[in-house]
Amino acid sequence: MTGSGRRLLGVEDGSFEAFSESSTSTYLCGVVMESGIIRDVRLAEISVDGLDATDRLLEIMYGLDLDAVVLGGITFAGFNIVDPFTVFDETMVPLIVYSGVKPDNRSMYQALRSNFGDWEARWGIVERLGEVHEAVSLTGEPEIYFEAVGCTPSWAEETLKSAAIVSRIPEPVRVAGIIARGLSPAC
Repeated sequence: MTGSGRRLLGVEDGSFEAFSESSTSTYLCGVVMESGIIRDVRLAEISVDGLDATDRLLEIMYGLDLDAVVLGGITFAGFNIVDPFTVFDETMVPLIVYSGVKPDNRSMYQALRSNFGDWEARWGIVERLGEVHEAVSLTGEPEIYFEAVGCTPSWAEETLKSAAIVSRIPEPVRVAGIIARGLSPAC
């Protein structure tokens, strides 16, 4: 059962061709699931390496009744960073930043600093997330990593475990990724 009956919005982005002038945007997809059933699918276009992912996520969330948002990372469309604190402050919906690999903040810091004039603002969001937690969401699978905003780490872990149905990836995030990549132009 997805999220123990919790109504979760999984968020993932589509494909794009990195370092290409023709690939300037991609999709941000939000999939609402409850008890293993897809309740809603919403799309927004976001800029590659832009600063609009937070606003587009808020548009996707508009009018939805949610128990939590599970982000498939904090960066979308390259380094278009969602600010989970802004989203939480505006919606009071907890956010869980999920990753299948341990975040490499040192590499992210270096990439932001080397490539973006506004790197300090982008890095500030990442740095504010704080401690990265780890858990096993599905028996026999490798660990997952997450940060929690607006909820306790134990509640976030329980939510991620109950949302891992066919793989360790939270089902709403997995489905959102499939949809977003399926709608993206071939790279």
